[in-house]
Amino acid sequence: MRTGDEAGCMNRVGLDFNDERWAGLVGGYRTPYDPRPALRSLEERKGVEEAWHELCTELYHQGDVGEASYAAVPHLVRIYEEQGIPDWNTYALAATIEEARQVGKNPDLPAYLCEPYVEAWHRLVRIGIRELETAEDPVLVSCIIAVIAMGKGQFSLGRFAILFDETERREVLNDAGF
Repeated sequence: MRTGDEAGCMNRVGLDFNDERWAGLVGGYRTPYDPRPALRSLEERKGVEEAWHELCTELYHQGDVGEASYAAVPHLVRIYEEQGIPDWNTYALAATIEEARQVGKNPDLPAYLCEPYVEAWHRLVRIGIRELETAEDPVLVSCIIAVIAMGKGQFSLGRFAILFDETERREVLNDAGF
């Protein structure tokens, strides 16, 4: 995982919800987006489906992400850890944001978000390794594998896991002669 200038990293817990910088962060549409209300909904387990829909729509749009996307990842992982219920959504959104960050024309990870973002990824990989043992749902398994692969430097494998379902992966392999 490309981390940028790690020497410029600070604040391991993520951007505080009271930090004024949230108001100026940009999401996937390249417009200001503040994910805190949707993150709070996830945290409070109120309107969870709507919150996930909003976060997925606003933090990622047709390959575009922004600083709000990066700032949300540590909080998504924190909330996931606190709730302790296996769910593909956190893995999928984190992997999608990372995939977009690595390819395309997206902004670099700001120095003030570097350490919390990287630390959140390390934690999510550890959680994924643990949860993979008992995961049965194909979507959850694919999303966990994507996160583990990306977190372990196997970016192409991670992209393959997050961008294609089993039928599409089989088709790609068949077309390649396997």
